[in-house]
Amino acid sequence: MALEIRPLTSNEPLRLKVMVILLLLLPFFGQSFHYMKGALPFWAASKAFPVLALPLALVLFRYPRLPLVRQILLTFVWVILVPSFAGIYYFSQDFFTGVTAQVKLLPLLHFFSFLGLMLVLRPTLRELMVAFLILGVVTYVALVLMWALVPQSWYSGVYAFGSSPLFSMDSRGNRIRMPMYFGMITLFYCYRRFLDELRPRWLAGAFVGFALTLWVVKTRAMMVGISGVVVINSFLAVSPLMRLALMLATPLALGGLFSFGYLATMFSTDSSTGFDVRWETASKAVDFLGVDPIRWLFGVGTISPTSSDSLFSFFDHFFFLADITWLGILFEFGLIGAGLILLYEVRGLLFFHRLKHRIDSHFLGSLYDYVVYVVLISNFYPPTLTPGETAIILSIFVYVWHRLQMEDPAIAFEDTVAASTVEAHHAG
Repeated sequence: MALEIRPLTSNEPLRLKVMVILLLLLPFFGQSFHYMKGALPFWAASKAFPVLALPLALVLFRYPRLPLVRQILLTFVWVILVPSFAGIYYFSQDFFTGVTAQVKLLPLLHFFSFLGLMLVLRPTLRELMVAFLILGVVTYVALVLMWALVPQSWYSGVYAFGSSPLFSMDSRGNRIRMPMYFGMITLFYCYRRFLDELRPRWLAGAFVGFALTLWVVKTRAMMVGISGVVVINSFLAVSPLMRLALMLATPLALGGLFSFGYLATMFSTDSSTGFDVRWETASKAVDFLGVDPIRWLFGVGTISPTSSDSLFSFFDHFFFLADITWLGILFEFGLIGAGLILLYEVRGLLFFHRLKHRIDSHFLGSLYDYVVYVVLISNFYPPTLTPGETAIILSIFVYVWHRLQMEDPAIAFEDTVAASTVEAHHAG
């Protein structure tokens, strides 16, 4: 496939082949169908995609000095192997079942495969941006159409463990549990454009995304994350005097928002919110870890989803590690694994700040916002459930860094000298 090579920041017309490939593959890299068992073919393809796309990672062997590669490879190997073998020991699983315990983390491989794809396709930043925004708009349009057209009988009030029905009904009313990865990035992009240009259309776009998430998706963690990102970006964008006004107004605004409807139950300990179940899960997890420093340091793993047994039967309780978020991560991966997972997110944030000194892009900023969002909601929704989302964001950061290096030899030379100086210092 011969494609014209364009500068990273080119504003030439979009290339059809590049856009078609991005639009077809990005939903799988972004885990859009990963928990949608109702769409069985797409769900199965999403589960298999980390392995199916892995040959694209072979391209990286041509580029031995790309940043983040070694850290993410080390993180992947550790969080896959150590807790898997721990689970074999602590939960008496056989070897072949135990090594499948961490299949949920396979999308970490998307960092390597999506980076390989971009190094082959050589998309411009505008092509990447337009692909993400198209998928974001499609997400919101689909959400509105489903909200308007889906009959009440499709909403499920009871569902089995492990299922994540698209249409559900609970104490919050009817909900459409739409994967919002691309929609959220589009929302953050619109808000960044508004802060920069102060044009009402960008604020309207962000508001539509916020309102649909609030009234149709109805996920509390999402609202916490969106609110946090909006407050942070607003605070950084305004003058010192306006920052003082924001400091006074923000608590009142957030207090009003989180006293609204289902959001008012955010910190409720009522049994209808599932607090008692989460509390018992946390108590049983701490009791199982006990006072053994080895268990706290390396974790105890989990029972493989392919096993005939489950954590439910083992603990005689509705025991779901995602319910206890970071404690669940400590339980499964230990302090070392939890540190690696947190560093995986934080390194992306730090790398963006290094990158933005070279290129000013609202799109890259919105990707950064999404990683901030993941960190903000990590106490409600653990990042181990959808690691592929951050993986492709970090791969885009590395791809942009690489293209800038190639297109500006002076920058590349400066980085090489700096790297050599650091290496010589450590050697000395």
